[in-house]
Amino acid sequence: MKKALVLGASGGMGYAIVKELSQRGIAVKAFARTENKLKKLFAQDTNVTIAAGDIFQLDDLTAAAQDVDIIFQAANIPYTEWEENLLQMMNNVIIAAKAHSAKLAVVDNIYAYGNAGTNVTETQPKNPCTKKGRIRLEVETTIKQSGVPFIIAHFPDFYGPNAYNTILHVTLQNVLQNKRAIFVGKQTIPREFIFTPDGAKALVQLALEENAYGENWNIPGAGVITGEEIVSILRELTHYQKKVSTVSKSMIQMLGLFNREMREVAEMFYLNETPVVLSGEKYEERIGPIPQTSYREGLRQTLEYLG
Repeated sequence: MKKALVLGASGGMGYAIVKELSQRGIAVKAFARTENKLKKLFAQDTNVTIAAGDIFQLDDLTAAAQDVDIIFQAANIPYTEWEENLLQMMNNVIIAAKAHSAKLAVVDNIYAYGNAGTNVTETQPKNPCTKKGRIRLEVETTIKQSGVPFIIAHFPDFYGPNAYNTILHVTLQNVLQNKRAIFVGKQTIPREFIFTPDGAKALVQLALEENAYGENWNIPGAGVITGEEIVSILRELTHYQKKVSTVSKSMIQMLGLFNREMREVAEMFYLNETPVVLSGEKYEERIGPIPQTSYREGLRQTLEYLG
């Protein structure tokens, strides 16, 4: 891999992938809609070239993909646009990859697994139980039928530097600002999160392995953790003393009466109550140890970035 294009480079995982590639000495094109944000994030990095553009404009995308060996697809769009636009976005990425004979490494979530439980391996049948899960499965099938060499990596919920659009961000931000904080879902249920730099390390390593292509890969976090344990770590790190309230599904549904985005969030709330927990056995057997920063250290670094 000599040069890579990272789509969604201004988002949490995209940012981490750009950083990981650059640290390995690989030239990177960082692609996102807002040029000023890209410059703020990467202007000081001599390995990174800014490529602002619209992922729905095929000319922007194919121009950015020129001379790259691989495209890392980390871009996302709001839930409310998934049904109409998510497949179109991926088709554009596939066309750009084909135009330049580039490989494709895709950041995916766990929605297509449905309510699969714990220790979920790549052989688990995809049985989505929501509209968004079915859309993700349709996108995955499209990638596999495209003829483009691909890696599809399934990740749990993110947290980390620059990961603002995440379920944990509001909690972390309010704690840091010493405001009354909220936590989405019951705080007693063990769930899985992945520190974005760990996810980026794992995905970039997969992209460097020729025998990793044409397959799905599950990338777990550093074990499971309860909301109570997260709050306890945050109190230790920041001396935060205010109450952390629990956001329930009924509260999200109530907000959904007035806000379409909240209606879409409510559909996926089951993952907070009956979490899907990924197995990393395949990665460990074929690639090596999965990068796993402890939750305490990952939260410390995230708070430091936000501060």
